Amino acid sequence: MRRPLLCALVLALAWTALPLHSAFAQGPRGGAGGGGGPQADPADDEAAKKKKDDEWGDKQAPLPALRNAGPCPYVKVLYDAARYVELKDNQEAAAAVGYTGEIQSLSSACQYKSDDPIKVEMQILFALGKGPQASASTKTYRYWVAVTDRNQEVMAKEYFNLPVTFPAGTDRTLVTDKVFGIVIPRGKASVSGSNFEVLVGFDVTPEMVAFNRDGKRFRPNSTVTTAAASPGPAAKQ
Repeated sequence: MRRPLLCALVLALAWTALPLHSAFAQGPRGGAGGGGGPQADPADDEAAKKKKDDEWGDKQAPLPALRNAGPCPYVKVLYDAARYVELKDNQEAAAAVGYTGEIQSLSSACQYKSDDPIKVEMQILFALGKGPQASASTKTYRYWVAVTDRNQEVMAKEYFNLPVTFPAGTDRTLVTDKVFGIVIPRGKASVSGSNFEVLVGFDVTPEMVAFNRDGKRFRPNSTVTTAAASPGPAAKQ
């Protein structure tokens, strides 16, 4: 599904669930509490990535390269909002899991020249699941896309609905969504794309944020099926 997104010069939009300065300070941490430990073996990391790709069937094609006069904005998934896990009564147990989601991969391209605005488009791959507490085979997930400058001020933020239907007999599926029409104004030609960031994340609760920060996760064990989101207009905040 292709979703238009127009980024206006609005510098005071609030983040949901996390203050801006806190959100940008986070990074990946392994294990509950994010404490230190032995250095990870690169070979183990590569084996884990291959296993994940094989399990989820990640066959996402990259976006075509666009012509531009400088580096593109940094496009990344906000770690605290990279996963969506519903837990009944906030119980961290497999039997309490409702719907889950993970932003599995993200690709982007940009285009600009002279002092023209920067135009960005993205393709996002979602890995979605449902656990024992899921009440139906359909679920509308919500995610956001935000543009910030290098001083970490939010220039624009927009929310999108992602309607998903889990095929009969399966409890997880892959959905690819496209966002286009991201326009970032520049004051002069010397301002390059590296002065900006484009962030993506699920619309999560404070409890989900804490769960993600500790590196915890639940994932259903079943056959993978790829599906597309239902067509429809993007839902804005």
